[in-house]
Amino acid sequence: MATSSSTSMAESHGGHSLMENVDARTKLAGSNRMEILLFSLGTHETFGINVFKVREVSKTPTITKTPNMPAGVEGLISLRGNVIPVLQLAEAMQLNDRPSKRGASMMVTEYSKRTLGFLVHAVDRIIRVEWDKVRAPESVTSGSASYITAITELPDGKLVSIVDVESILAHTFGESAVGQIDSMPDAQDFNVFFVDDSSVARKKIGEVLDKLGVKHKHAQNGLEAWTRLSGMAAHCSQLGRSVREEVNLILVDAEMPEMDGYVLTKNIKSDPRFEGIPVVMHSSLSSEANRAMGKSVGVDSYVAKFDGEILADTIRPMLMKSARD
Repeated sequence: MATSSSTSMAESHGGHSLMENVDARTKLAGSNRMEILLFSLGTHETFGINVFKVREVSKTPTITKTPNMPAGVEGLISLRGNVIPVLQLAEAMQLNDRPSKRGASMMVTEYSKRTLGFLVHAVDRIIRVEWDKVRAPESVTSGSASYITAITELPDGKLVSIVDVESILAHTFGESAVGQIDSMPDAQDFNVFFVDDSSVARKKIGEVLDKLGVKHKHAQNGLEAWTRLSGMAAHCSQLGRSVREEVNLILVDAEMPEMDGYVLTKNIKSDPRFEGIPVVMHSSLSSEANRAMGKSVGVDSYVAKFDGEILADTIRPMLMKSARD
């Protein structure tokens, strides 16, 4: 799977933000492409993370050891007035052959309104890939593979494992509680279709929808979602029914293997069979640039991961409105 471009990390290693051209990188989302920061953890594998989640890269700073921290957490650092935890990523991912030395580089990540430092062995470069060249990993249940959300391939044939930050955070710090959510009146009359490539996110979304009392179905990536939604629409057409009798709201993630949420949303919004069905983008990529990109492809609302009450408060009135229309 060939990548279309590559950027050396030497250009952005001086403590500055990696995202020197935010506008250009935001436009990638609408073209079903993304940029991945490649790094190693001292093993034979190559790992990657979406550049949108990385705020900066630096040498490993002085870390204050703190007692009673979860496994994988090295300690705390002060970064521009904020105290943030630093994870030894190889240990957090439970790599069997993790190196004995701690990482020489630190990636500062911003994810779901949370800032963390990830210690890694070395940072390589940024590559640009097509989402349709990114595939979901084989089904796994344990070990480091359970922290991998997708796989892509470099021009030389080397595989890149894209880390599932949500799973790493949930395993290290525990899953956040969904919170108090009241069920909807006539909840069983509503159907929600959602798509997310993270098993942790799918579980949390399912909990929110269960508390609302609405029926729901899901897919694990954008292409699977579009295939299922298209099949649903074709079946409704054969029966002379509206798709709105099968689904009242569609909830999409932004970054997903094979087809991202922006392209999926454009497909839905350009297909008259789905007219009147609101699309909510639910993503950890919550910057204003990402929100603007979501708006440009037609999403009806944009919700940052993960606050169950805000998600419920967002979709509840949309479902009620669909019942009145």
